[in-house]
Amino acid sequence: MARGKLRIYLGAAPGVGKTYAMLSEAHRRVERGTDCVVAFVEHHDRPRTEVMLHGLEQIPRKELEYRGTSFTEMDVDAVLERAPAVALVDELPHTNVPGSRNAKRWQDIEELLAAGIHVISTCNIQHLESLGDVVESITGIRQKETVPDEVVRRAEQIELVDMSPQALRRRMAHGNIYKPNKVDAALSNYFRPGNLTALRELALLWVADRVDEYLQEYRSEHRVSKIWGSRERIVVGLTGGSEGRTLIRRAARLAEKGAGGEVLAVYIARSDGLAAGSPKELAVQRTLIEDLGGTFHHVMGEDIPSALLEFARGVNATQIVVGTSRRKAWQYVFGPGVGATVARDSGPDLDVHIVTHEEAAKGRGLPVARGARLGRSRIIWGWLVGAVGPALLTLLLLYVEASLGLANDVLLFLVLTVAAALLGGLLPALASAAICSLLLNWFFTPPVHRLTIADPKNLLALVIFVLVAVSVASVVDLAARRTHQAARLRAESEILSFLAGSVLRGETTLDALLERVRETFAMDAVALLERKSETAPWTCTGSVGDVSPLERPEDADVDMPVGDHMALALSGRVLPAEDRRVLSAFAAQAAVVLDRQRLQSQANHARKLAEGDRIRTALLAAVSHDLRTPLAGIKASVTSLRSEDIEWSDEDEAELLAGIEEGADRLDHLVGNLLDMSRVQTGTVTPLIREIDLDEVVPMALGGVPDNSVVLDIPEDLPMVAVNPGLLERAVANIVENAVKHSPDGEPVLVHASTLGDRVEIRVVDRGPGVPNDAKDRIFAPFQRYGDAPRSAGVGLGLAVARGFAEAIGGTLAAEDTPGGGMTMVLTVATAADHVPTSPDLPAAVTS
Repeated sequence: MARGKLRIYLGAAPGVGKTYAMLSEAHRRVERGTDCVVAFVEHHDRPRTEVMLHGLEQIPRKELEYRGTSFTEMDVDAVLERAPAVALVDELPHTNVPGSRNAKRWQDIEELLAAGIHVISTCNIQHLESLGDVVESITGIRQKETVPDEVVRRAEQIELVDMSPQALRRRMAHGNIYKPNKVDAALSNYFRPGNLTALRELALLWVADRVDEYLQEYRSEHRVSKIWGSRERIVVGLTGGSEGRTLIRRAARLAEKGAGGEVLAVYIARSDGLAAGSPKELAVQRTLIEDLGGTFHHVMGEDIPSALLEFARGVNATQIVVGTSRRKAWQYVFGPGVGATVARDSGPDLDVHIVTHEEAAKGRGLPVARGARLGRSRIIWGWLVGAVGPALLTLLLLYVEASLGLANDVLLFLVLTVAAALLGGLLPALASAAICSLLLNWFFTPPVHRLTIADPKNLLALVIFVLVAVSVASVVDLAARRTHQAARLRAESEILSFLAGSVLRGETTLDALLERVRETFAMDAVALLERKSETAPWTCTGSVGDVSPLERPEDADVDMPVGDHMALALSGRVLPAEDRRVLSAFAAQAAVVLDRQRLQSQANHARKLAEGDRIRTALLAAVSHDLRTPLAGIKASVTSLRSEDIEWSDEDEAELLAGIEEGADRLDHLVGNLLDMSRVQTGTVTPLIREIDLDEVVPMALGGVPDNSVVLDIPEDLPMVAVNPGLLERAVANIVENAVKHSPDGEPVLVHASTLGDRVEIRVVDRGPGVPNDAKDRIFAPFQRYGDAPRSAGVGLGLAVARGFAEAIGGTLAAEDTPGGGMTMVLTVATAADHVPTSPDLPAAVTS
């Protein structure tokens, strides 16, 4: 009997509709005539799911007694006896009641599959065994019911049931998942937007990994070959050609295969006269790599493969991506190429990817030069043609029976000399001219075998031969020097253009600029030194690398003065004179960046002073109005009581005294907030952190609000928190008072606490008018009151003080929308370091 096939609906989170999707599939199969039964489906009293059971055959469940309570489980024997074609079995990770046939439901499903029955089941991503620790770190809850990953991976089909966090929370708020009395607790705990987003990402990644497995099997069966890499730190070697875009995209795909991947594109500008890459193409590639989340680096180097490997090892890269050589077959006589050299010299610690592209084998310019202006290969060929060529030509002409004549002999030797000049420049051409002159005089100019010339015409021919050879060699050498200078200037202009653009756009910090200097000139350390006067000691304002020996410009291998009292010092090697032009530009830009940073610091300081002036102005306004209002009330009540011409009744006196007490309390509250805000603004809050239970602090913060205006929900199993009790109490008090102030009559404020990993959240939920998203940050600014809050509501310092105190004790305070209307303030504090947080049990519906 053939084994049955398993199909799983994998849910990104509880409530996304995987059971509904499974039942919908069952109805489709029944309509097609498939024998499909419901072996076990749990609808959790959800009306829409329960309706989907109508019209489907259901096998009765098996009842079991455990500790005096009756439970129902799937009747495996009844399903096997019924032997349907397809069986629906919900909740794959479910743990069976003790005394059942198997400990886990997935083991029951294995029996059905072995009997040839196809099974459709459901599972949530958080119940996979391998993801238990990850889910706990995200939600703070350890899943008790799990299923081995291998069970799910063996499924013939896995279909992801997904829903956006916002849509799922709306379903929750509308009561489509839990009963109304459980909605607020679920939205505040497990069903937070962050939790749902993280679970959704886990599900997508896990399913994508399963898709990769399917693709691997497909490629193996069909013998499909394709390059696959891992996500690590990848360096892309660019040449300035159009193929660089292909290399960058390939490296980005490699980096996307795992977490933490990084791509660094590097272009190495040659300083030896070679043709540089296209500045326009490099600008396009720089934009491309930055759009893909990578970084672009421009480095100068004499030897391209060595410079690329040195850069890769310097940034601790694990992979290098280079393109296939653009050389034609005959051009490999000048060397193996950059890609092959990098692969050969990379060693065991670097993986090299050589990527094909459209420009491969389409030819390239002159051979790769690695030393002189014309390149080592050309010089070698020039010497071979100039020295060995005349000897071979002489042997050839001596064995030719018919004489070609002296004029033709001279022209043939002149061809060799010109070829030596074109290949190797001046020196090989001069050597060739001398060798050819001697050979012509000895073997072909009468009298032969003697270094004499009898005919003046022959002498004139030899002189013209030497002049032509020297002239051609001089022209070739001049062109080589001009090419070297042009390439050098182009490389410098590219670096300076990129440098100036990044600095003017404000994208470069001083440390980043100094690191750019170190990379460009291959230095060990770079420091920017400054002193106040000619006699003052030098101080380091910025540095990268090991700058311990760079205390003075005199101690550096290279120093570049910047003005009278600043210098750029480099350690590592001595730079040639031509490199100092670029270095001087870097030094000037470093001074500009330093000045800009100082101006920015001064601007920030001025902004703080302006903020202080604004707060003082607001404080004067508060004193002139908000503080005078309760004083006026107190003054009026006292004056009335002291009046001798009026006899007040006991009720009137009590009312006036109550007014005095209310005004004094209000005045004390306003002054307390002003003093607290002053402490926060001046940074004089110095909290003493200690471990304490929330139920010792939060109830004390509710003393200033009316009775029955707050519902307190602080679980007893919460871990202890590391806070300053006084500051936490003041923060909670201000938040609760603000919530009560804006809540409608008859709607109490809910104060609820829960655990989230190594943090504890205190959520203050009101049903007031709420605050738009664009105003959620403004309500925490001092002297800000949202909307049409009356002047009697205070000076707008409560939430500002609460956030200041929360940050002082290492916590956070943020505003969220309350589902159904209102605003929720979320105060997060750290748990005690030596306390292991406990995870409350979720309702059965959440773990299903």
